[in-house]
Amino acid sequence: MTVTIYHNPRCTKSRQTLALLEDKGLRPTIVEYLKAPPSAKELEAILSKLGMEPRQLMRTKEEPYAALGLADLGKSRASLVKAMVENPILIERPIVLAKDKAAIGRPPENVLKIL
Repeated sequence: MTVTIYHNPRCTKSRQTLALLEDKGLRPTIVEYLKAPPSAKELEAILSKLGMEPRQLMRTKEEPYAALGLADLGKSRASLVKAMVENPILIERPIVLAKDKAAIGRPPENVLKIL
């Protein structure tokens, strides 16, 4: 099974989720999304798999959220996705992809439902 984790090694939940996957005998592809953010097309695919809108996947307490006025409900979907691509710190983590599904590892056990 192919498993991918959008990972931030500085994040406790991300490290715990990666460890959980490895404990299950999986060797996920690790994408350090702060260094290699997903494209808008990739992010749209992830949002679709999660069944979420862009703002639901945003870390609203990060500085760019306020600085870019992303709380404005008049912002388009495309502008929100663009903001996350350009400021990947805004993307909630970790995100795990498996079997054409996705889950956010908050808590880490959340990802077990897609394996």
